[in-house]
Amino acid sequence: MSNNWKRCPKGEVTGRWASHYVTMNRRGFIVMSRKTHQSLKSPDAVHLFFDAINSRIGIKAVDPRARDAFAVGKQGRHGGRIIRAFRLMQEFGIDLPQTIRFQNVETDKDGVLVLDIRTATARTRRSTAFLKKESDNIIRT
Repeated sequence: MSNNWKRCPKGEVTGRWASHYVTMNRRGFIVMSRKTHQSLKSPDAVHLFFDAINSRIGIKAVDPRARDAFAVGKQGRHGGRIIRAFRLMQEFGIDLPQTIRFQNVETDKDGVLVLDIRTATARTRRSTAFLKKESDNIIRT
């Protein structure tokens, strides 16, 4: 019997945690990966900005004692961070029906992390029910 192997190319896709990862839910929780937090120089507090014309949120590192500073808390076991920004949503009338993931997250020349709501995509958690169904079909020898 001969083998007819074909190698699977890896492609140029980067892993989820190797790139900037930021989400925001309808309660105003902004969650970011460790890499994203480190790109802001790992601050303990930030200022939040909103550009209504371009529908963008800005996050800039500040001293925790600064006026209007939002605390950056720990999220999860792998260095993720959370900013509770419900006040931002109230102040500027931001209404999210579900959690969104920001695409093309970048830091501008002033050190502001730019999150564009217009290009954000809906983020839904996949049900694990399909995993249980799939496990019944595993071939055991």
